Amino acid sequence: MSKLRANGEPASTVAQAAWVCYEWANQPYFSLVTIFLFAPYLTATVVGDPVHGQAIWGYTQAIAGIIIALSSPLLGAMADAAGPRKPWIVFFTLFCTIGCFGLWFAVPGSPVMPIMLSLIVASVGMEFAIIFANAMLPTIASEKRIGLLSGIGIGVGQLAAIFALVIVLITLQLPGVVQAPFIPDAPMFGLSKAAYETDRIVGPISGVWFLVFMLPLLLIVPDQLHRGLSRRQAAKAGLVRLGHTISKAWHFRNVALYLISRMAFYDGMNAIFVFGGILAASIFHWGAMEMAVYGLWATLFAAFGAFVGGWTDQRFGSKKTLIVSLVLALVSFLVLISFDRDRILFVIQVPVAPDAKAFSTLPQQAFLLTVAFFGLMAGPTIASSRTMLARIAPVEMMTEFFGLYSLAGKATTFVAPLLIGVVTAWSGSQRIGLMVVAPLIVLGIVMLAFVKEERASAIE
Repeated sequence: MSKLRANGEPASTVAQAAWVCYEWANQPYFSLVTIFLFAPYLTATVVGDPVHGQAIWGYTQAIAGIIIALSSPLLGAMADAAGPRKPWIVFFTLFCTIGCFGLWFAVPGSPVMPIMLSLIVASVGMEFAIIFANAMLPTIASEKRIGLLSGIGIGVGQLAAIFALVIVLITLQLPGVVQAPFIPDAPMFGLSKAAYETDRIVGPISGVWFLVFMLPLLLIVPDQLHRGLSRRQAAKAGLVRLGHTISKAWHFRNVALYLISRMAFYDGMNAIFVFGGILAASIFHWGAMEMAVYGLWATLFAAFGAFVGGWTDQRFGSKKTLIVSLVLALVSFLVLISFDRDRILFVIQVPVAPDAKAFSTLPQQAFLLTVAFFGLMAGPTIASSRTMLARIAPVEMMTEFFGLYSLAGKATTFVAPLLIGVVTAWSGSQRIGLMVVAPLIVLGIVMLAFVKEERASAIE
């Protein structure tokens, strides 16, 4: 494997493209499993009750979030102490793939606990692999280019999600429903719709996709040099380093304020992504085919937003890009939850025929337009939140801070789903359950306004 350049210059264009490929590798998991296809399938079909299913999904994500939150800072500190990030990426990529394959056994009527366990394994493996891949960004790109490269990476990831959704739609969901020259007569690989195999296969597809498309990063992107520490020595050094960093929190107060603000706004945004698809499937009674189309639509605008966000980040800075995107995303979320099958903006009744086709009614069309706008704002939020940390954290401690960054992303990621699950179960309303995310985003925006966009120095 190639080594980091001794003179500290950015890696080659080919290596930077290989790093971007890791975004192509991970995004289909989120689109196929956690947002558009498997989550609605689990809640509506396997569990059989959208409200109870949303609560179960919230508890599952909460458990995974707790594991990630407690472990990620230490793992990051250990990796910084040892040097190379790729061995960690390999391990957690395989870990995630195992969890994805476990989702194949999510048959309606089967016990929910093994499915929850597979989701937790897949989520933990994915998030830890992302921590170490994110930490490579400042070592392969120049200060001026990291914002653009981050935005391109998010955009490419969204394009991967679109490509994966198109494949699933054409080869699994449309066969037998739509007649066209490019659509097979039956689902590929002999999969049965009656046995829900076309829904369950998205787990293994996501795992294989992640494993294959991580190879360019592992083979081409320069890694940090090994510092000669054993695993035990790295663990000890990581504990000491993490404790030292925490004890010097005042030195990193600007970074800490940013991480706390991200703890609020990012997890509110993440909850909207995860539970928004569940809400749409429930109120409009969309099946897997309709959810795949919905996912394509939302992801297309998120991809465009990420590319534009990379440009605005480079021109106007990460902070301004984040604040504007978050404010507009919050407004679009409040509009999103105002829709029902025959209602828009909470109170405006719209006549809808009982046999109305998918996407043919005004509430559904207005919902899709609002989702498109939310996607446009979500793309820059994802890209610039990562770039902001890469701009203000010390380069020498980047993996440790990306571990804390993941903690900031997961501390309320387990709180938000847990609250959504509890409030949804208590109120019997998916909308009331989702409303818990609005205060999180507002709090994040307020704190972000006080963050300075300047790099902190490392401590001795």
